[in-house]
Amino acid sequence: MSTEINKLKVIWEEGQKKAHQNTQLPLLDFEALVSSIISVGPFYYYIIDFFDMSLTNVSPSIYDIHGFDPETVTFDDILGSIHPDDMDFVSKAEAANIDLVYNKLGGNDVLNYKSNYSFRSKMKNGAYELLNHQAIVLTVDGQGRFGKSLNIHTNINHIATRHNNTFSLLSLKNETSYINIEITAENDQFTLFTKREVEIIRGISEGNSNKEIAIRLNISAGTVKKHRNNIYSKSGCKNSIELVNKSMLQGLI
Repeated sequence: MSTEINKLKVIWEEGQKKAHQNTQLPLLDFEALVSSIISVGPFYYYIIDFFDMSLTNVSPSIYDIHGFDPETVTFDDILGSIHPDDMDFVSKAEAANIDLVYNKLGGNDVLNYKSNYSFRSKMKNGAYELLNHQAIVLTVDGQGRFGKSLNIHTNINHIATRHNNTFSLLSLKNETSYINIEITAENDQFTLFTKREVEIIRGISEGNSNKEIAIRLNISAGTVKKHRNNIYSKSGCKNSIELVNKSMLQGLI
């Protein structure tokens, strides 16, 4: 095991948020869950069990992207594909995510959020390209520590080629999402979008006008315009194209 991979595993161990017992997956429509995640490029997924670091439900497309056999691939294989220069960022992103979910938000809603960030990873052809990482915790143990997680990796190298040194925590229940949290920041600077703003961002990404979004959300077009301007201000984007691209990078849409 490389020093970089070991450092990442220490983050999970020292955070003491790894399940101490096996957890059972709830009854769920797994394919529907995966298909509900909007993909903007080639992707693969797998379930990681943090109790014993085993993988299940590995999608066949992992072979097309990394060249890994879905029947025999290990979590260390996937971690080992991360660009060496991005491993420190990934470790810090995981530590920051644990801190936000459990220490700042209290840990009660761990199943209601997905974490998101990007890193470079080695492709089947040997080149490094940018992958967007989305993780949805599916189970926790009796103490609320994460057990099994659905991880989805999407190739977004056509959108950007380097990570932006941030991670996001996105609500799965249309509640508050926490966007663009600076990994190196010593304070709690991040962009916070409300449930309504996230709905409007998704409407914009679908090419809907203010009027069309207003009809869908049962609000006035003027209110949508106000929200849109606020969204641009929060995100630092000047137009919808820039906003959509940035939202894709963050896994918001």
